[in-house]
Amino acid sequence: MRASLPEPKVGDLIEIFRPFYRHWAIYIGDGYVVHLAPPGESAGAGVASMKSVLTEKAMVKKELLHDVVGKDKYQVNNKHDDKYLPLPPGKIVQCAEKLVGQELPYSLPGQNCEHFVNELRYGVHRSDQVRDAVMAAGIAGVGLAAVGLVGVMLSRNKREKQ
Repeated sequence: MRASLPEPKVGDLIEIFRPFYRHWAIYIGDGYVVHLAPPGESAGAGVASMKSVLTEKAMVKKELLHDVVGKDKYQVNNKHDDKYLPLPPGKIVQCAEKLVGQELPYSLPGQNCEHFVNELRYGVHRSDQVRDAVMAAGIAGVGLAAVGLVGVMLSRNKREKQ
């Protein structure tokens, strides 16, 4: 049984901790959230939800927060409030409600559920999950290149000594 969390405020970003990634929704009041849900995105889908990264379309859904969360953990995470001024709660709800039922383009790097909710709350298109993954891949790539360069240099040095 999950400890009872305080009800989020209208316009809050809800970060849901799925296995291997975070799903995002925006709280619109009375227990409901709006979120961008690719096929396969659901509470309890586990690894099966990873197939959703291959889709090109997703549905904007209005659902009860506890149904979207399922047995996963979640938190309110308005992490960009120090950088961006949130839009008024009424405007957030109005824009979110207007999108419910629409099928929108979806892509993991360019238009995912985190981009969607940040656009609604701040009017800013961003996904820190994508940024962090790109940075990690870049750092790994630089590391591999450095290891390769050291290997080439050691090999050359060994040949010169022979």
